[in-house]
Amino acid sequence: MEKILNFVMRGILGTIAMYFINSVLEGMGISLGVGINAATVLTSGILGFPGLLAIYGIGLYRIL
Repeated sequence: MEKILNFVMRGILGTIAMYFINSVLEGMGISLGVGINAATVLTSGILGFPGLLAIYGIGLYRIL
C-alpha cells in the first residue's frame, strides 16, 4: 500500500511541477512543448524528480 501511495503522490506532485514549469517557461517566451498526459504522469510517478528532468531534457533536445 505504501508503494502505491508513493507512486500516486509522485505522479500528482510531478503533474503540478510540470504545470508550473510550463507556465514559467511560457512567461519567459520559451515554448518547450512538454504536455501533461498519461505518459508524462507515469514517468514522473515511476521515476520521480529524475523522471521530470528526463522529460524536460528530451523536450530540450527536441528543439535543438
